Amino acid sequence: MTDIIYGIHPVREALTARGHRVREIWVSRSGQNLTVAQILAQAREFGIKIRSHERQRLDARAGTTAHQGIVALLSPSSFVDLGDILEAAQRDDPALILVLDGIQDPQNLGGLIRTAYVCGAHGVVVPRDRAASLTAAVAKASAGALEHMDVARVTNLKQTLELFKKQGIWVVGLTMEADRVLYELDLCQPTALVIGGEAKGIRPLVRRTCDLLAAIPQKGRLDSFNAAAAGAMALYETMRQRLTVALQK
Repeated sequence: MTDIIYGIHPVREALTARGHRVREIWVSRSGQNLTVAQILAQAREFGIKIRSHERQRLDARAGTTAHQGIVALLSPSSFVDLGDILEAAQRDDPALILVLDGIQDPQNLGGLIRTAYVCGAHGVVVPRDRAASLTAAVAKASAGALEHMDVARVTNLKQTLELFKKQGIWVVGLTMEADRVLYELDLCQPTALVIGGEAKGIRPLVRRTCDLLAAIPQKGRLDSFNAAAAGAMALYETMRQRLTVALQK
């Protein structure tokens, strides 16, 4: 089975981060710009096969017209072992892990992976069932971050959170029903942020396993922020607190 990614940023990042996975690159015969030319030059250095096709063939291969004239065929991406994420977190304390309880929209998953990467998270954890997988649409939405961010898939989120707690990682669930506000918490300690799915939020069993629940304050009549926005705000607040402490030292 072959993974397909498309778009300038995802293909460039795939080459830079994990070039050994790229098997072929398809490029449009028309409309190549300087950035695409640079990507192709890098691909040639790796000995990657490059094929030129009419744009319609790229549309069919990518399953979309939003490929920016470049499509890459990769060896299948794989989830990392959860232990790899924990090991990385222990090397670079304090830990920051993003746990996604049933994110099914590839755009949301890709966006959260991207935010986790730029905010310094050590990894992302997703459940095996009822959740989006690492598809081309996720890679595109992550704008290349998927090639740098470790993602683990686990069978039981409750057991995973219990493991985190044994490792000294504080588990914080984001939900609008919480009595505490996110900005009241000390997020400079090792932390796993739990974000619920688009429809029902954090599942009850997972919610009960969290050390505490926190809400993001809001105004207006809508029920809550969407999952990607809530995750972005929580990750950024964690990074802000940690950078503030680092600058004070």
